[in-house]
Amino acid sequence: MYTLNCRGKIIKIDSPVIMGIINVTPDSFYKGYANLPLTNIVALAGDMINQGATILDLGAQSTRPGSERITAEEEIERLMPALQAIKMAFPEILISADTYHAAVADAAMKSGASIINDISAGEMDAGMIPTVAAWQAPYICMHMKGTPETMQQQALYEDVVKEVLDFFIQKIAICKAAGINDLIIDPGFGFGKTIAHNFSLLKNLSLFSILDVPVLAGLSRKSTVYKTLGCSPAEALNGTTVLNTIALMNGANIIRVHDVKEASEAAILVEAYKKTASL
Repeated sequence: MYTLNCRGKIIKIDSPVIMGIINVTPDSFYKGYANLPLTNIVALAGDMINQGATILDLGAQSTRPGSERITAEEEIERLMPALQAIKMAFPEILISADTYHAAVADAAMKSGASIINDISAGEMDAGMIPTVAAWQAPYICMHMKGTPETMQQQALYEDVVKEVLDFFIQKIAICKAAGINDLIIDPGFGFGKTIAHNFSLLKNLSLFSILDVPVLAGLSRKSTVYKTLGCSPAEALNGTTVLNTIALMNGANIIRVHDVKEASEAAILVEAYKKTASL
């Protein structure tokens, strides 16, 4: 079992945690949640909470392959209205700010966020790790090779599992030395990795338990699903549920998803299976 100190609220991770994705960006790779009005965003948050989300992950900058960056100021302008509206409507919900800008992380924490989710693990903004440490916030470190603009041209590894594991051994040490107490690691499915790399990481996900921190799996409607199946992201729900189930069976503690109801059902069934199998 793991615990996270989310601004004084202690969260126990003794069963799978569902993190619902809310993108407040016009160019999300999954168009189902792009360009939503603020009232719809709040309604979506409510639906996710009712369906079993423990954390809502809010992002205001697209990080799909080849995406273009926006400034921290633009990101704050997009993110804060949604974050504040959700926090006002649902004050008890844990909100994670999905950003690689330290300034955005700081603004999000001031507006009620509890967790920072950084796709670059501090590699894209040297101020990020000190900022998270100052807030004593849980920090989600993701592995990414390159940047969103270049990552798919840098998907070269001799042993992807070993290289990602080594990255986290070093990154956890850096974060702890900086004063961050609560870390979560995300292998970064689809971020500077081929489909074969993603399946290799998924197959060997249980190895990451040696790091003794919670493991997050973000597979929802990604190209590993829809390209393998020959469908679109909009048609990738069933495939996503299959890979989420494999991730949970292989030790994922948190799954980051667009579709909370289906992910919650997968988590309930996996837990029931594991308990029965041990009798």
